[in-house]
Amino acid sequence: MSGLRLYFDADSMQRALISGVRARGIDAVRAVDVELEDAPDEQQLEFATAEGRVLFSYNTADFQRIHTEFLSAGKSHAGIILAPQQRYGLGDQIRFLLKLANARTAAEMKNRLEFLSNWA
Repeated sequence: MSGLRLYFDADSMQRALISGVRARGIDAVRAVDVELEDAPDEQQLEFATAEGRVLFSYNTADFQRIHTEFLSAGKSHAGIILAPQQRYGLGDQIRFLLKLANARTAAEMKNRLEFLSNWA
């Protein structure tokens, strides 16, 4: 399956979503799995990057800003996927994530900001 490994931040760690992508062969962890559910967003992105994981979040405004700040500061990240909360049902989110994971490699996601809506 996909070579992408995902990290679901504290805002996006719905059990059914994680179970759904895991059942379809995607390596995924939640912030709570690594005791980062209360960590600041920047720390979550740094953790995901250190682990080679693309961060998934519903926190679109903050992570768009953080993405820009990271790149401006010469820092890199493993990639970010953003989705507006409550816009898509569970099945759609899983389907769109699978579509993205099958189209992009981990190398292609480096320093990339993707919107789940582009994979609808």
